[in-house]
Amino acid sequence: MTQIIVLPHIELCPEGAVIEARAGESVCQNLLENGIAIEHACEMSCACTTCHVIVREGFDSLEPSEELEDDLLDKAWGLEPNSRLSCQTIVNEAPLTIEIPRYSINMTKEGKR
Repeated sequence: MTQIIVLPHIELCPEGAVIEARAGESVCQNLLENGIAIEHACEMSCACTTCHVIVREGFDSLEPSEELEDDLLDKAWGLEPNSRLSCQTIVNEAPLTIEIPRYSINMTKEGKR
């Protein structure tokens, strides 16, 4: 197992979290299994951007994103160079530090603040 450090998110994880993650599973799966309810509107099928995360540490240890993920990320709210879709980001043995953006594309469309 490896660690994922989740930086504080006002709604999903106000205090932040350190979770023991399973290698070979996506970041999204690991977050959900550890009680962090990251949005995943397409049920982790790489068809939306609601599970967008920013990898603050460990980005270079990840497998590169594929073209479909890159195309979708262009639509993500708060896109940064080290952004990934958590449903497509597979955990390996390297620890990660991630930030869940305050909003997802669904939240901004629905007028949540």
